[in-house]
Amino acid sequence: MPRVHDRRAAAFAAVLAMLGTATVMLGLRTEDTGPVPPSLAAEAAGAAPSPLTLSGSAAGGEKETQAATGGGKKAVGGRGMQRSVPVRLEIPSIGVDTGLMTLGLRDDGTLEVPPLRGDAPAGWYRHSPTPGEVGASVLAGHVDSARDGPAVFHRLGEARPGDPVAVRRTDGTVARFTVTKVATYPKRDFPSDQVYAPLDRPGLRLITCGGVFDRGRGSYRSNIVVFAEASS
Repeated sequence: MPRVHDRRAAAFAAVLAMLGTATVMLGLRTEDTGPVPPSLAAEAAGAAPSPLTLSGSAAGGEKETQAATGGGKKAVGGRGMQRSVPVRLEIPSIGVDTGLMTLGLRDDGTLEVPPLRGDAPAGWYRHSPTPGEVGASVLAGHVDSARDGPAVFHRLGEARPGDPVAVRRTDGTVARFTVTKVATYPKRDFPSDQVYAPLDRPGLRLITCGGVFDRGRGSYRSNIVVFAEASS
C-alpha cells in the first residue's frame, strides 16, 4: 500500500509540474504595455517608425522628438539635457542593468515591445524625449518569458520611492533620476494621460506587466508603472 500511495503522490506532483509549466508558457503573452494617447500616436505615425534596432544605434530625429513633446514647444521649467539616444538603464536597488533597444508603435497604436525572450533588453520609446531631455521619457520591458523565466523588469514592482535610476546615453553622459511613485493599474484603465503627459522638466516612465495573471486571456491583467523625476 505505501508503494501505491507513493506512486499516486509522484503522479500528482508531475501534474502540478506540468500546470506550472503551462502557466509560464502563458506568460509569453504578457506584452501589452498600454495605449499611446491618440494625439501622440497620430503624430508619431507620421514619422514612419522604423523596425526595432539594437542599443546604441541612431534612431529618430528632431521631427520625432517634436511630435512626442507637442510640436517641439517645451514648457518653461526645469532645464534638461540635450537629445542623446539612451543605451543603458541601471536600477541598482532591484538588480536592473540592461542595454536599451529602440521601440516604435504597432499598427494598433500601442507601444511596441522588445522580443519575447528572457534575455531581451528593455526598450526606449523613440517618440518620447530621450532620458534627460525635458519631458516624459518612456521605457518598457518584459516581466517574464516561458523559456527563461524572469525577464529584465521582473522586479520592477519592487522599486520604491527614493531609489536611484541611471540612464547612460550615446554622447557619454548619464541622466540620473529618483523614483517618486510605483503603481499598478488595470490595463483597461492604463493612465496614458499620466504616463505620456507633457512635462516642464525631465521625467522617466518605466512600464511592464503585472498584477493577476488571466489564464483565459493568456496575459496579465495589469501594468506596473514606475514614475521617476530628474535628480537635482
